[in-house]
Amino acid sequence: MPVVNREQHFEKIEERAKEAKLVRRIVFYVILGLAVILAAAAGGGYYYVQNALEPVNPDNDKKVEVKIQRGSSSSEIAKALEKNNIINSSLVFRYYVKYKNVGGFQAGIHTFSPSMEIDEIIEQLQKTGRAITNVVFKMTIPEGLRMTDVADTIAEKTDLKKKEILEKMQDRKYIKSTFMKDYPFLTKAILEDKIRYPLEGYLFPATYSFTEENPSLEAVIDKMLDKTGEVLQDFQADIAKSKMSVHEIMTLASVIEEEAKKEEGRRIVSSVFHNRLKKGMKLQSNPTVDYAVKKHRVKMSTKDTKVDSPYNTYVHKGLPVGPISNPGKGSISAAVNPKQTDYLYFYARPSGEIMAAKDYEKFLEIKHKYEDEWEAYLKKKNEKQ
Repeated sequence: MPVVNREQHFEKIEERAKEAKLVRRIVFYVILGLAVILAAAAGGGYYYVQNALEPVNPDNDKKVEVKIQRGSSSSEIAKALEKNNIINSSLVFRYYVKYKNVGGFQAGIHTFSPSMEIDEIIEQLQKTGRAITNVVFKMTIPEGLRMTDVADTIAEKTDLKKKEILEKMQDRKYIKSTFMKDYPFLTKAILEDKIRYPLEGYLFPATYSFTEENPSLEAVIDKMLDKTGEVLQDFQADIAKSKMSVHEIMTLASVIEEEAKKEEGRRIVSSVFHNRLKKGMKLQSNPTVDYAVKKHRVKMSTKDTKVDSPYNTYVHKGLPVGPISNPGKGSISAAVNPKQTDYLYFYARPSGEIMAAKDYEKFLEIKHKYEDEWEAYLKKKNEKQ
């Protein structure tokens, strides 16, 4: 019996050795496979970038004129070059320019050819171009406008109809194929089904110049998104430090924009909202209710605060599903750099001053003290109308 046990013992050892060898072999091939995939991806990416930086057609010296408008961003310039077949990829061109840390591109009419090297193109852009047509019209988008108001402004300045604009702004396939590939800050979060307008919050408020009488909707939106990209670049480090996504920051900034109009007030409002988010409290922001019920008002009803909408922060905890307006730089700055306080409540006076409180009792005291101001303000406003 002992002999048999010893033989069985050695057989088990041998079986375990074979199993271990098989496991090691499987692990080896899995690791090898992953290494091959990663190498292929890296190689493919390198080939793609290298190819994108090559001349479009080394044998084609045909002269092509490209208009670079005054104030054009690197994104707009890259698109113009790609559209005229001067470069292979606007995206790669933009990153190459950033990597090389080059700039100083000049407005005007520049002459290129498809055979030009990427550095030759950059050198040409840094030269003064021929004068181009004067600005035909300007379009001003004030801070805090909602998409419906932006559509009104675009419709007033162009041949585009408001209904047509809003239909396009709700068309997720159009937005995904037309804009998302060129603007990395437009993430899949904007395509959430419950979001009313995917680009709400991302059309930066500014004055835009146009050299053609009736630009396409795509050209108009591109200018706004280019500006948004430039502004967000300034806050890249702050956003990363905040541990919030770009979409969350733009959503928070849009609410701050609606609540406060002065810099210090915005930072206090941001502080209150950040503190509430950390404690799991509802934001209870009146402008989110306005957006939910599609109205603009100073006062709202208790009934409205109970509307079940993903935008209503009286009903749902956390941020709204998306931005409720298009915030300016000041509100974006406040969203990523709130004032450091332990405030949980605030009251906005008609003057724009923000009165904050740590507890509800103090908030009610402030409200009772200043709410007559709002009655007087509304009465005066109604008399003017």
